[in-house]
Amino acid sequence: MGTITAIYASVLALLYIWLSTRVIGYRRGNRISLGDNNDPELRQRIRAHSNCAEYVPIGVILLLLLELQGLPALAVHASGLCLLIGRAAHAIGLQPHPMNFGLRTIGMVLTLTQVVGTAFVLLAVALF
Repeated sequence: MGTITAIYASVLALLYIWLSTRVIGYRRGNRISLGDNNDPELRQRIRAHSNCAEYVPIGVILLLLLELQGLPALAVHASGLCLLIGRAAHAIGLQPHPMNFGLRTIGMVLTLTQVVGTAFVLLAVALF
């Protein structure tokens, strides 16, 4: 099935596209083709984009497995919201002028909570 996962995967894809366009636009506006040219703002934009690319795939895979295991929709939505809010908070917190370490921290805590929590639930369902 995967209907609930499709909702969160789609919104997270839009977040990823937004982060991508921020990197592309900055590169074009500052004529920086490769690397970060030692530009701190570009470096932050690149890391926000890369961090999303690093954490979203495992979070979405775990979310889909949770849904396919037949857990209640509320549990699947809770996991999806944790990932979505976590990734959005981290992306916003990592934007320059000024960087918001509080949002960044909340974002990582929520993201890691989703990954670890969902992994443990899936292990419990599979083993017991």
